[in-house]
Amino acid sequence: MPDRVYNVLFLCTGNSARSILAEAMLAKDGHGRFRAYSAGSQPKSDVNPIAIQVLRESDYPTEGLQSKSWDAFAGPDAPVMDFVFTVCDNAAGEACPFWPGQPVTAHWGIEDPAAVDGGEIERKTAFVTAQRYLKNRISAFLALPMASLDQVALTSKVREIGQQAGASSPRSEVA
Repeated sequence: MPDRVYNVLFLCTGNSARSILAEAMLAKDGHGRFRAYSAGSQPKSDVNPIAIQVLRESDYPTEGLQSKSWDAFAGPDAPVMDFVFTVCDNAAGEACPFWPGQPVTAHWGIEDPAAVDGGEIERKTAFVTAQRYLKNRISAFLALPMASLDQVALTSKVREIGQQAGASSPRSEVA
């Protein structure tokens, strides 16, 4: 019998940088064990072009990546999420929609690379740094023995992952 496939939603306010990076990386690195999604509370009209550039340069697929509202994942026809991770402090502090199925939630805050002022090199460096921190979290997440952990233990483990190097200011966990 094949292993279970888990649905994972990454949330950010604008859904144009960090959550997009995380979606693309988990989709590839999860090797079919995970379906990755991303959304935002106030989605931008476009994905940040530096996010797309950094993903492509790291050999991650970018087809189909788009900024979308988290409302798309709160309706009756939405896939039921097993995990919901906020990757920005603003989204962690907002009142999230009700997620059917009682997903495991955690805050994996990363500083916003799109907020960095400066030249092209400084902005791209910020995206590469955010990608590295997210990659470390995703790698730790992928290493968890999902089938042998109960929901309480799994929640504890994914929240610990959010405290790894690069964590933005500590916040309360998402809904």
